[in-house]
Amino acid sequence: MNSHCSHHDENYELTRTNTQTSEDREQDLPYYEEGQSQDDHLLSGQSLQGKAKADSPYRLVSFTPAWLRKQHRPRRVRPRTKRRIRHCTCSPKSFARRFALFVYTFFTTILLIVVVGGVFFPGYTQLPSHYEALKQQVLVSDTPGRGNVGNQKVFIAASLFDKEANLFSGDWAKNVLDLIQVLGPKNVFLSIYVNDSGPQSKKDLEELGRHVPCDHDLVFEDHLDWAHLPHVTLPGSSKRVKRIEYLAEVRNRALRPLDTLNTTFDKLLYLNDVYFHPIDAAQLLFSTHSMSEGQTDFRAACAVDFINPFKFYDTYATRDVEGFSTGLPFYPWFTANGDEKSHQDVLDGKDAVRVKSCWGGMVAFDARFFQQPKPGAEVPITAGNQSPSNITSPYRFRAEKDTFWDASECCLIHADIQSPEPGNSGIYMNPFVRVAYDTKTLSWLGFTRRFERLYTPVHWLLDLATGAPYFNPRRHEVAWQRVWEKVWVSDKSLSQGGSFQQVSRIASHAGFCGRRGLALIKENMYEGEVNWDFVPVPS
Repeated sequence: MNSHCSHHDENYELTRTNTQTSEDREQDLPYYEEGQSQDDHLLSGQSLQGKAKADSPYRLVSFTPAWLRKQHRPRRVRPRTKRRIRHCTCSPKSFARRFALFVYTFFTTILLIVVVGGVFFPGYTQLPSHYEALKQQVLVSDTPGRGNVGNQKVFIAASLFDKEANLFSGDWAKNVLDLIQVLGPKNVFLSIYVNDSGPQSKKDLEELGRHVPCDHDLVFEDHLDWAHLPHVTLPGSSKRVKRIEYLAEVRNRALRPLDTLNTTFDKLLYLNDVYFHPIDAAQLLFSTHSMSEGQTDFRAACAVDFINPFKFYDTYATRDVEGFSTGLPFYPWFTANGDEKSHQDVLDGKDAVRVKSCWGGMVAFDARFFQQPKPGAEVPITAGNQSPSNITSPYRFRAEKDTFWDASECCLIHADIQSPEPGNSGIYMNPFVRVAYDTKTLSWLGFTRRFERLYTPVHWLLDLATGAPYFNPRRHEVAWQRVWEKVWVSDKSLSQGGSFQQVSRIASHAGFCGRRGLALIKENMYEGEVNWDFVPVPS
């Protein structure tokens, strides 16, 4: 092809329209009969030459036989068009680039949500006005009793196991001594009971006693005598002590001074081996569900305890206002699949979340329930004192008697003292007051609470996935009504030493606390072991 012809074809290709598809252009190509050569057609007339000059160079491929065109069609260079050029996205390099972009976008979005949520929608960080007033009152002065406006009498109790000897010489003891100053030494009685904790712990407790500025009773027992505790008969006829019987006993020993003291106490503060801020303890005592300055309306008010900066610890003793167990142990703690009142109280940021039971490592009680009523004094009606077993003041910790049915002593005490009014137990959990089982966790709680509202949808989804709350066959029972229940009945004639049988009984007011199971105290244990173990429930 001469240069003139080539130039003509290029101009033509640049100016023609692109409305035809490649299939349309293929149909426009000249058709040649089989056996007729290309040269024959070129000699057939000038019209064909004109046609060849008018078409693009790609039209020349039509001069080859059809069977050859199909097998050896030359690659066509497509003209420039306004169509979007599609690049291949299936290469490893392209996939990696897209994946990296997705990861970056995802984590950037999460970070943005966390920052916005923590800054503009923090959880339980803005103290109610009366909490803030009490806090400032404690901070601006060092006068003993500055946090106890009404000079209320407070009995502080703790039953502890301090094998590692780090409580009475460390931050726990300092927290207690500071709290006594905040409440006023003249207003406080401190009772601590310790057992089976070794000589160093005993020495530390004695040293603590020399620094306690208030009346106190600090008792250390080298070993608790198991023989005096109630025993249960197990399959195989052996007899052991329930773990809950043991825990109820040691907690009650810390309350023994109440049987002999002449002082009438307003509040009882029960402490675990938790670290806390003394200001928080004062707010739990005097600000929770406040009716007026220093005057509260609760039968019990619990802190919220944490085993790490995110995980709520005391789920075993905590029940929502309808008796359902908690959901997964992080905010908002209560599942919406149980009773939504407690769940919603937390989402609403209330300082008095309605519950049926709680503990949280630190609990403030109305002390009337733990003292012998004075002549003429008003004794509040409780669920416990309506019981056929006549559970009345002074109330104490206890355990369930069924062999393979366990309920926390901390839940049972709330079941006994709660108001019988439906939906208004008088028991509250206070999420403004938080404690921890180590000082590092305690130092983080002020920060992590800012972001906890973001956990709500995750908590809801995981509750659905796990089926929380767990089923409790006795939760729905109506107290004092006759019911049929499967209970373990000992029978030495059977190979298992007994069997589960349907028996008729009177339902108690505390069925919501328990679950099927049995934990026993180890009377002989090795160094480093926990002092209890589980016994499998017989089939």
